[in-house]
Amino acid sequence: MTIGELITEDLITDSLQGENKFDVIAELLDLLVKKGLVKDRDTAYQDLVEREHYLSTGLENGLAVPHAKTSAANQLLISFGLSRRGVEFDSLDGKPAHFIFLVLSPRDTSGPHIKILAQITRNFRNGEVGKKLLEAKSPKEILEIFKTFK
Repeated sequence: MTIGELITEDLITDSLQGENKFDVIAELLDLLVKKGLVKDRDTAYQDLVEREHYLSTGLENGLAVPHAKTSAANQLLISFGLSRRGVEFDSLDGKPAHFIFLVLSPRDTSGPHIKILAQITRNFRNGEVGKKLLEAKSPKEILEIFKTFK
């Protein structure tokens, strides 16, 4: 299973508004909530914040992947936000995050969760994906990029 198969256009925003990582996490969670995919928003948000306090999910090359296992999800869920100005995410390289994937999975599963996290990081290694995403003009164009992920 790939990100291009799991995410839909309405779970992508190309104009994140959040001022900090917790605002952005809430904004991306609300995309999933609005679509009726999350059983309990408060539980999901608390699990995401708890995981973020444990260890920042800001990686390198503008990538952040806030994620959590939660009882509020019945299946693997993904949303994505693009921040053109960048959001401070306590990233490994000290740079702001521009490409933010939110990943939720049920507490009792781990395989799909780990595979998706690996797929995200693998596709952002060389920097080309980031350049393409910054050039994208709509969620539809972003989704087309995700469909190339392997």
